[in-house]
Amino acid sequence: MATKEQRMTGWGLYPVFKGQIDKARYLQDLVGFARTSAPLLAQGNCRSYGDACLASHVVSTLAMSHLLDFDAEQGVLRAQAGITLAEIIRFILPHGWFMPVTPGTKYTTLGGCIAADVHGKNHHTEGSIGNFVEELEIVVADGTCLRCSRTEHPELFQATLGGMGLTGFIYAVALRLKPISSAYISVHSVKTANLGETCQVFAETQEDYIYSVAWIDCLARGKQLGRSIVMLGNHLADPTASRGLVLHSSRQRNIPFSFPEYALTPWSMKLFNALYHRRQWRRRTDSTVHYDPYFYPLDKIGHWNRIYGRHGFLQYQCAVPFANGVEVLSDLLGRITARGAGSFLAVLKTFGPQEGLLSFPIPGYTLSLDFPLRHDWLIPFLHELNQQVLRVGGRVYLAKDAILKDEDFAAMYPRLDEFKRIKRAYDPEHHFRSLQSDRLGLT
Repeated sequence: MATKEQRMTGWGLYPVFKGQIDKARYLQDLVGFARTSAPLLAQGNCRSYGDACLASHVVSTLAMSHLLDFDAEQGVLRAQAGITLAEIIRFILPHGWFMPVTPGTKYTTLGGCIAADVHGKNHHTEGSIGNFVEELEIVVADGTCLRCSRTEHPELFQATLGGMGLTGFIYAVALRLKPISSAYISVHSVKTANLGETCQVFAETQEDYIYSVAWIDCLARGKQLGRSIVMLGNHLADPTASRGLVLHSSRQRNIPFSFPEYALTPWSMKLFNALYHRRQWRRRTDSTVHYDPYFYPLDKIGHWNRIYGRHGFLQYQCAVPFANGVEVLSDLLGRITARGAGSFLAVLKTFGPQEGLLSFPIPGYTLSLDFPLRHDWLIPFLHELNQQVLRVGGRVYLAKDAILKDEDFAAMYPRLDEFKRIKRAYDPEHHFRSLQSDRLGLT
């Protein structure tokens, strides 16, 4: 039964939109919704940052959160799309398995991860989550549920990986997992003085560590521009040294209200960044860290997005090729520091090769930052950054985007026409659509 219009927003709290929200519990529900004539979109846990999860009519999949099958010997899990990574990990880790690829939160849904073809700290070695998907079950626009894989309906399969939910309802996913013997990560941290040194550390360690990520001080200037703490990690091989396969705690400290604007200023962010960089006294340190704080440091803070205030924030994530990458990143960071627009949540990673029609990664660097929505100049400024990214053959991440122009999007994603052709074949009336897809000319 249809509900009245409700307020909805992504994790960035911008934009705010009112739409109709229905719930699906069974496969038959998805089939029924698909056969209606109204435009709609599957919605997970709304952990994408912009308007990719918003539409005039959404179908929540959170009630479809069941494990359907598990091969403990081969490490293949089949589950419904609405299950969260936290629920998956709670089940698979005691059996000696872990997510093959994970974003920075465990509270996103499996279907949402497929729709965005998420990457993690290990893309340079293992690629995106789509590389580990064995099979999808998708309800397309005429209500048919199709099993698709690299050999069965391969075009639909490829278009759905990173297709932002626009090819149909993902009902179930068969995913190949990663074998582990410990819940802990062996971490080697390197404190760097500037961006060039940070990128050099990445270059010298890519073959030695499965995981790599850098917290970057995006407000440092001059010779300190891009100073970082690079955190390199491998799964600990000795389970006895780490108390074995210990699950994360579900306890959180919640932020109960939106912070006032004066609580987060350029001065306070600069102070935080300076203190964070200084907390590591030695240039190199080694430690053993539980997977939860290593992969999901912000998940301990419930509703951390409220830190940015009631107007919300924009998370900006771009990827640029390795060629001239340091120069390009220096230019971007220079523009950001000149504006005083940096954040205390800035992350730098590296990408390897990636096949995908709308998948985000390209071989190169990826920079991610948060910008509080407080000034009229912010969105034009981000369009300015987009032009610099586009100039070198880079792109922005659709799962984080709320402001990209359609012409810039088309230039950044050269396989867009191929995606549109496949979408038309399975959804000729553009049944599946979102605010983002309308903005970018995908529907």
